[in-house]
Amino acid sequence: MYATNYHRASSVEDAVKLASANDEAKYLSGGQTLLPTMKQRLAAPSDLVDLRHIAELKGISVSGGSIRIGAATTHAEVASSSELAAACPGLAHLAAHIGDPHVRHMGTIGGSISNNDPAADYPAGLMALNATIVTNTRSISADEFFTGMFETALEDGELVVAVEITAPSKCAYSKFPNPASRYAMTGVFVAKHGDGAVRVAVTGAGSDGVFRHEGMEQALASEFSAGVLDGVTVDDSDLMSDIHASSAYRANLIRVMAKRAVAAAG
Repeated sequence: MYATNYHRASSVEDAVKLASANDEAKYLSGGQTLLPTMKQRLAAPSDLVDLRHIAELKGISVSGGSIRIGAATTHAEVASSSELAAACPGLAHLAAHIGDPHVRHMGTIGGSISNNDPAADYPAGLMALNATIVTNTRSISADEFFTGMFETALEDGELVVAVEITAPSKCAYSKFPNPASRYAMTGVFVAKHGDGAVRVAVTGAGSDGVFRHEGMEQALASEFSAGVLDGVTVDDSDLMSDIHASSAYRANLIRVMAKRAVAAAG
């Protein structure tokens, strides 16, 4: 690693102030991506602002159909919340299948979405759930937050504080994981909302990161059943193709994972 200065922030205001004072500073949450890239000398922040000790960034609250998850809440905490499992079972299931136990007990929802890895699970969940990402300065819809591979709408120094969700009537997530990394080679989150609208978000397959599949959304809005997806075309022209799977294979996985998610959602 290169030399770096470590700061333990005591509040959101303190964290933003520390980051703003150093042009090359980075926020440190779970560190599951940042620390490995620093070890490989692919990143060299001048300062690390540790967010793990800020109480206001932690915790899950469920009130009726309103859900709020603090940005520093770990994947393990999301997975084990009985309140969240009752209100939004698909998201709890998603968190339970991220990486391995070490990753789940260190990684955080805020860190994951801020990094926006094209094979990460949370972006698909939040996009399908029509979530709102709350920062220290504003609120951003998930559709507008995820702007491209490893890119978000966050401005320099802006900090994710929480994620807010309105509980759907049905939801589920299904993914085909890479057997080594557990990242999604293709993952599909399906959510049916109270107004009857259906949102389908895909991760691990798009050449520009997470995306919604409008054809599946329209088909499921008319009939929420796995069988209806057999007639939906999945275009592979804008999908990833790599050593793990071709674009055509991923196109097939999108349909298979979507059908499994619909079946799991009931």
